[in-house]
Amino acid sequence: MSAAAETSLEVRPPLQRRSREAWNRVLDAGVALLEDGGYDAFTIAAVCERAGVAPRALYARVDTKDALFLAVYEHGIARLRAGQEVFADDARWDGLAAADLVRGAVAEMVGVSLRHARFLQAVVLVSAAHEEVRRRGSRYGEELGEGFARVVLRARAEIGHEDPEAAVRSVFGTVFATSVIRVAYGPAFATPVPVDDERFVADLGETAVRYLLGAAPG
Repeated sequence: MSAAAETSLEVRPPLQRRSREAWNRVLDAGVALLEDGGYDAFTIAAVCERAGVAPRALYARVDTKDALFLAVYEHGIARLRAGQEVFADDARWDGLAAADLVRGAVAEMVGVSLRHARFLQAVVLVSAAHEEVRRRGSRYGEELGEGFARVVLRARAEIGHEDPEAAVRSVFGTVFATSVIRVAYGPAFATPVPVDDERFVADLGETAVRYLLGAAPG
């Protein structure tokens, strides 16, 4: 990305309390618009109307629609990051049997995607044509993968593969991609019989258990 392009994407942070409050309304409004109507609904005018701010207040923070979109993207992703903090909570994972550890890690990871499915649907579809969104999404996925691996590798001694870490990362990649496809295209995509979210999560968990531990359900 050129220096000029990077400059055009900069956000000038608000300093005064009222300005910060207005900017937070803008970011919340942007996320809501993406959730309700996807990228097609995301316009400067729509964001201003939903946030109750004048366009000049918005342009005091950013220069372009793309800069605004990326600021909203980061605001939405911050909500997902809050959900993945569970992977750093040792108390959540202490004392679990290996199979329950794997199932729980899969459930937490997929749960983040499902809880924010409408937002993710919009940004995943945009990422196909937006290099910067694709780059940032890849970085987020790597962060999530590190948290997932940290938890599942507690069961390293019971993972039936020569390279447990590689096996865990393979599982993460498969589960992550599957959940992204589901939120982007819906539960009926590429399956003859759609399943509800609870069954979807359970099936992914059992698949991960069988691959990593060689265990049958239950």
